[in-house]
Amino acid sequence: MPVKVSYPGVYIDEVKSSVRTITGVPTSIAAFVGWAPRGPVDGPVHITSWADYEMQFGGLHKDSPMSYAVEQFYRNGGAEAEIVRVVAAPAANEKTPLLRIGKKPKSGDERPTVVPIGPGVWAKNLEARVRGVEDDEDPEREKEGAYSLTLTDTGTGVEETYLNISTDPDSPRSLKRVLAGSQLVRWDSNGKKAPEKNDEDEPVDGQQGEGGNQPSNGNQPGEDDEAGSNAGGTGQSKDFFSTVEHLPDKDAFPALADYKGDPVKKNGVQALLKADIFNLLCIPDATERLTGDNSEDLVLAAAEFCREHRALLLVDPPGTWNDAPTAGAVADSARTLPVTGDPARNAAIYFPRVLATDLPRGGLVRDFPPCGVMAGVMARTDAQRGVWKAPAGTDASLNGVQGLKMPLTDLENGQLNQRGVNCLRELPAVGPVAWGARTMRGNDQLTDEWKYLPVRRLALFLEESLYRGTQWVVFEPNDEPLWASIRLNIGAFMNSLFREGAFQGRTPTDAYLVKCDRENNPQNDIDRGIVNIQVGFAPLKPAEFVIIHIQQLAGQVQV
Repeated sequence: MPVKVSYPGVYIDEVKSSVRTITGVPTSIAAFVGWAPRGPVDGPVHITSWADYEMQFGGLHKDSPMSYAVEQFYRNGGAEAEIVRVVAAPAANEKTPLLRIGKKPKSGDERPTVVPIGPGVWAKNLEARVRGVEDDEDPEREKEGAYSLTLTDTGTGVEETYLNISTDPDSPRSLKRVLAGSQLVRWDSNGKKAPEKNDEDEPVDGQQGEGGNQPSNGNQPGEDDEAGSNAGGTGQSKDFFSTVEHLPDKDAFPALADYKGDPVKKNGVQALLKADIFNLLCIPDATERLTGDNSEDLVLAAAEFCREHRALLLVDPPGTWNDAPTAGAVADSARTLPVTGDPARNAAIYFPRVLATDLPRGGLVRDFPPCGVMAGVMARTDAQRGVWKAPAGTDASLNGVQGLKMPLTDLENGQLNQRGVNCLRELPAVGPVAWGARTMRGNDQLTDEWKYLPVRRLALFLEESLYRGTQWVVFEPNDEPLWASIRLNIGAFMNSLFREGAFQGRTPTDAYLVKCDRENNPQNDIDRGIVNIQVGFAPLKPAEFVIIHIQQLAGQVQV
């Protein structure tokens, strides 16, 4: 605001700067959607390492194609990922699995009740036990209003111990609060109350006390967990184990509707609406668990979702391609790709499947969909060179890959490349590499402007960065000072990319354009509250075909 002067002297006025730095968004956050044996279902869950996935979703599982894809993503250089666990829709009469804890804490109103962090028969491996806490003043007695809880997943060996839990629900150490970070269970928000018993040491739900039978889930307690053991070794407090109720005998795998999800419930693919940003989408279950029309429907829905959210879908080869006897038969099938039209600009397909070791099956070498490997290659290339570099070539090695299901020759590669199919090749002295960089609009006959993958990904990066970096413009006075500020800030962002080598051209004028002035903002648009910003860039096209001209010169006498 202008300084109000009233006395002779010097006045200081801090003027707001017109510089608003635009920061580029991440380019290789990969989203994985698929079935996992355990873990949260209210995702997506953001992870930054394979150890994070193991802790929350149980690691590799022979029935979970997503687990292999995530492992291959991190093996090839991935950094950040969003995980969406898809489970079958519950039946109408299905009850929430309940983990009963048999001992009522001293001076507590009810026995603590928790539920598994997510559905699945994995919860049958859960054990929970309560122990009293030694009283500081009288070691021979239990402390009033406090107890300790130990949770164990006997299937994976994960154990969590929570000490000094208060029976006061308003305490910072209440069960609800201490379980907020648990990877196994959560507090029972429905407030289900376990049956009361007159004798505090008497077990519940069919469990036996001292010298009785073991829990109904078949888990055997350790030597220090036998009835009569206690905290502090005083013999005052017995341990009691839990049973898991309302669990099916086996997991039901998701159907097409479960994968596609509901935008209102935000589950399945639609759960990514809750993610701040994702750039790559992988759904290995589309070809591993679904077949025929179901697989095609899921891929088409995912491609449309990526188009709406400025992301790239990595499509795995359809089952008919994998069963084809020759690459020529695959080329014939590739005359019509699984994704066509505008969504195909935000999709890329790779062929063939990769061969790798399957540890859960005893080290068997088998074929896998390549989406996880390629997501990792893209993340590694982005970190080393930038999103404008094609994720292909001799530097785009496929780590952890022992071979390819269908080796390709140069001629076979050429047939598929012309149809917009990116090939994986095994080159001498180099090994398996990515050898293609086209979107699914890369068919030569389409002559599409988004033919090349790095060009499309660079455009998506610019769109998302400018979308987020110009939010401050909304509701500003729409006149020349605003336009000048817009040109300054977007121009600085584009110039920084130019200096990193993102655009072609020798000078900034050749490389990019930022226009926001009276010419493209007529009075009619100003009256309607519209400000028009035109941003253009000269993309770097990959050197897909290298032609070396060799000519024999006749010997000449120099004069």
